[in-house]
Amino acid sequence: MKATLHPEEPPRLAALRRYDILDTPNERSFDEIVELAADLCGTPAAQINFIDSDRQWSKAEIGVGVRELPLEVSICAHTILQDGLLEIPDLLEDARTQDNPLCVSAPNARFYAGVPLRSANGMPIGTLCVIDLKPRKLSDTQRHALCVLASQIVAQLDLRVTVASAAMLRREIDHRVKNSLQTVSSFVYLERSSSKSEAARSALNSVAQQLNTVALLHEHLSHASGDGHVDLADYLGRVVELLQLATPHAITISGTFETGPITASTAGLLGLIINELVGNSVKHAFPLGAGNIVLTGRKNAYPGYTLTCQDDGQIAVGAAEEINPVAKREGLGLAIIAASVRDLGGTCVSTIDEDGCKTVIDCSVFAKLEDTIGGTPREGCKQALS
Repeated sequence: MKATLHPEEPPRLAALRRYDILDTPNERSFDEIVELAADLCGTPAAQINFIDSDRQWSKAEIGVGVRELPLEVSICAHTILQDGLLEIPDLLEDARTQDNPLCVSAPNARFYAGVPLRSANGMPIGTLCVIDLKPRKLSDTQRHALCVLASQIVAQLDLRVTVASAAMLRREIDHRVKNSLQTVSSFVYLERSSSKSEAARSALNSVAQQLNTVALLHEHLSHASGDGHVDLADYLGRVVELLQLATPHAITISGTFETGPITASTAGLLGLIINELVGNSVKHAFPLGAGNIVLTGRKNAYPGYTLTCQDDGQIAVGAAEEINPVAKREGLGLAIIAASVRDLGGTCVSTIDEDGCKTVIDCSVFAKLEDTIGGTPREGCKQALS
């Protein structure tokens, strides 16, 4: 006989829909549960079934061979009407199942035991059941095991909902942060265009570039691996592309970087360093408004990384020994670079000659920032410019 509808059918179906489990592919974690249930209960068949509005659908099964049945022949549709485990020792002697086609003909099921799967709000959305081809009874231990396995199924389902909700929240936060960064960046660009002070325009331009770098890092993190790492080469390559867009066309910026996973904090520091290195070169190295800036990143002994910035800017006319490079390239940008390199536990050495300026930074981007050498912090940024 067909089971009656659950007395709270609409909210029950709503609870089932929230799990978004129907018609999903097989998953090993659920397959293992039905295999264990069959082994513990000594039955040839076991299923994880969900009761939809017009069908019984199996997320996992062993010994049955079908994944969907109409409600008219569903024994589990009777189980969800129970408070706890439903055990039918002989299906041919129970009024609910004695005329069921699954019992009176192939596969000739004779024994059934099922536990309702209840949602977080108590609604029965499905069952974990075992089936045998001969009449029998479960032991107390087997009944308890079936109930424990059913609770584990619900725990997995609830975890899926939590993860999905967290992912949706993260997407919403990503969207809001992205919009906020774009709004602030727009205000900075407006202020820069209206400012009559060259120093203010330069400072605002640096701020705008840093905002773009932060936005880029945020975008990478929103697509990052589960451990929150970003790809070093991809991120720095994108930073270079952004800087080129904000730089006069006569100045070419290029970059080649060896790859590897790094943390968000390390990526942010490296992006900050590259922004300031390029900004210093654009501001100081090209009095004629044209030139090239080449950035490279190379792995060295783990966890080290060497970042090099080379420009071909022309220095002031005169002998190299008469040049005061510190006066040429000092200021806030240099302080930012020094602080960032120090946070990366690295060293920074710059040289300026008739071929341009070359800055070499050695740091530990693949290690924690608090790494030390010989028990003492790594030396901070040293300027060897003369």
